[in-house]
Amino acid sequence: MPARSKAQQRAAGAALAAKRGETPPSRLRGAAREMFETMTERELEDFASTPLHDLPDHVEDR
Repeated sequence: MPARSKAQQRAAGAALAAKRGETPPSRLRGAAREMFETMTERELEDFASTPLHDLPDHVEDR
């Protein structure tokens, strides 16, 4: 499932880096921390690999 916004894609990238041990999880905040705790590495890869072009900066909750 691709990311719906640039913010979501960036948060997934940060969570993925922490999941892989590249950055400490204590540095995560907000959505990135929640993604780290609830998503698998594969799910995070799908979100983080979404191309940024044509994505809005943020998407409002429904």
